[in-house]
Amino acid sequence: MKLTIISGLSGSGKSVALHTLEDEGFYCIDNLPAGLIPELLERIRDTYVNLYEHIAISLDARSETSSLKDFSNIRKKIEKTGIAVEVVFLHTDTQRLVQRFSETRRRHPLSGAGKPLIKAIEDERKLLTEIAANATLTIDTTQMTLHQLRQRIKALIAKTSAGLSLQIQSFGFKHGAPGDADFLFDVRCLPNPHWDITLRSLTGRDKEVIEFLDAHTEVQDMFHSIRDFLDQWIPAFQRENRAYLTVCIGCTGGQHRSVYLSEKLYAYFHTRMKEVSLLHREL
Repeated sequence: MKLTIISGLSGSGKSVALHTLEDEGFYCIDNLPAGLIPELLERIRDTYVNLYEHIAISLDARSETSSLKDFSNIRKKIEKTGIAVEVVFLHTDTQRLVQRFSETRRRHPLSGAGKPLIKAIEDERKLLTEIAANATLTIDTTQMTLHQLRQRIKALIAKTSAGLSLQIQSFGFKHGAPGDADFLFDVRCLPNPHWDITLRSLTGRDKEVIEFLDAHTEVQDMFHSIRDFLDQWIPAFQRENRAYLTVCIGCTGGQHRSVYLSEKLYAYFHTRMKEVSLLHREL
């Protein structure tokens, strides 16, 4: 039996993540108080052990404060029973959360009594500090669409095989750097197809851009350097039983150079590892 705990700030995408896992066959429970998780799992294991192999539970700041602060001990208690636990924490910048609540006109669960929305968000962030510190995987949803979040949840969590899962992501610095990168490579020093008017509207997946970048020695040197670095250090993370590794490649707009290099890295590692996924954030 495996337990996936989904947590994060209100508006960060917890419901989307939970519904995605439910569609993938997980038995899902929304907003269960943290202190009740061990009792629930014991009941499921004793009664429905052959029915529910993958369980997902979402936690938020509405759990009692004492159980949130004691989350580390609750997790250890669960793991002592032999149940594998992974904790997924969804992170989003405060200003983006404010924008989302403004767009949906929903009420923040910790707001009220004249408390400003920003204060409610920061109070929630503090309450979830212990869960965030225990996260197996942190996903920054600040710049993500709902479709991108669903795809990432499927690629990283709704997988059946064990071992390290490698996520390769392209992005544009002008839209902000990802907050969940384990390794981030800045490739803005490379020749930029943007300045060729015939290539400007294309992406790093188009033949013309690929031929342009293939022709530059420094682009190939960058690819080989990143590839060789990852080739050397991924085994070290695997030996430490690391579940996830996120590698982000960034150029100015996230359209040409970062996409091109991410595609090449994905093609290389896809033939060498079981769990490799690719995301182009700006596309």
